[in-house]
Amino acid sequence: MEILINENNRKWVILTIASLAFGLIMLDETVVAVSLPTMQHDLSMSILQSHWVINSYLLVIAGFIAVGGKLGDIIGYKTLFITGVLIFGVFSLAAGFSQNAAWILTSRALQGFGAAIIFPASMALLALTFPSNQRGMAMGIYGAIGSSCSALGPLIGGYLTTEVSWRWIFWINFPIIVLILLVFLAVWREPSLNTRRPRIDVFGLITLVIGISSLVLAIMQGAEWGWGSTTIIGLFIAAALFLIMFYIIELGVKEPLIEIDLFRNGTFSSSNLVIFTGQFTKIAVIVFGALYLQQILKMDPLKAGLALFPALVPIPIMAILAGNATDKYGARYPVLVGLLLAAVALFLMGLTAGTDRYLFLVPTLLLWGISVAWMFAPALVAVMNSVPIEKQGQASGIVLTAQIFGATIGLAILSAVLNELHSFRIVFILTSAVAFFTLVLGWIYLERKNKTS
Repeated sequence: MEILINENNRKWVILTIASLAFGLIMLDETVVAVSLPTMQHDLSMSILQSHWVINSYLLVIAGFIAVGGKLGDIIGYKTLFITGVLIFGVFSLAAGFSQNAAWILTSRALQGFGAAIIFPASMALLALTFPSNQRGMAMGIYGAIGSSCSALGPLIGGYLTTEVSWRWIFWINFPIIVLILLVFLAVWREPSLNTRRPRIDVFGLITLVIGISSLVLAIMQGAEWGWGSTTIIGLFIAAALFLIMFYIIELGVKEPLIEIDLFRNGTFSSSNLVIFTGQFTKIAVIVFGALYLQQILKMDPLKAGLALFPALVPIPIMAILAGNATDKYGARYPVLVGLLLAAVALFLMGLTAGTDRYLFLVPTLLLWGISVAWMFAPALVAVMNSVPIEKQGQASGIVLTAQIFGATIGLAILSAVLNELHSFRIVFILTSAVAFFTLVLGWIYLERKNKTS
């Protein structure tokens, strides 16, 4: 272990374990997609309950990610990272032993809580380890590993579900978590930061979690419980009230979870909407694409995972091209190109869904895969360039929140649509409309030139 502790190697080891931890979070977002029908059968769940296997995970991340970074300044990043990794590992193990819907949904929610801590903590480890002139490179590697794990999710999930058991999509996390912990304890040195410890906006956190949870629950369960039922109407009212309260609280506190004033900048707001939309389309393609391949085209989980691979192959390559184009031309046109390609791809996917022919689906999957990198990377650059240097941390936290909200709200809306209308064609075309709507707003509000910090 001495070679790992050597100063010349230490930062690269930390980059590896931080990236691996982030990769597990991203893997667990997509690895479940192709396994849902099998889990649904084995655990006697309804279709909507099976969708909660993904959304309980995402919803908790969305609710708590904003506070995760601040906790590091209060309790130290060593304690924070270890806590997050342990929670994630233990409840990954628990999810694999699930015997019913309540068990797996609870395990996934607590897994999401661990992920909400790991997400900002792993980014902070890199910021504290690498000098400013190497952080861009470190974040690039970190993001590439996360994207690769996310891309491999359907394939890994399909293989394990078909050849071994769906339970192993959760159990494989645990030995990796143990390795991460052992290496981290050997190499990490907590820096001494002489800065004031921030306060946690407790009331903001509570109102945000209740508001978002009520909204997502109402959207997902509306078709099953009845859109006009007292429970669903009450949930929508509660969501509106608590989100309004959150808005008012954030305007009045000195250290808000989310700095509302940042959204007055058109580029900042529209770029976060692009990231939200990119994640929305990802849920449509990965989760509902996997369901379509299994339910309509009658593929087993492994074949469905392989069938989705064309959508994921272009992403790492396009990320490099999109990054270079953003440096050269600014974020506006790369983002608009990405949104246009995504809108076209999802519209064609909707038309193709009516033919029940996989070969017709392949070009649309490739086109969507090309679009993804052109949405995410340039929009992230636009967000960071639209705020002053002292607010970069706040901006990055909002970006992460927008990304997770895109997945959470996307899954809720598309689940409701599929449950109500029983049409994958409408699911894909509706997602295309969301991308086109964001394209129009991006055309209006995205600046034509990047600001420089």
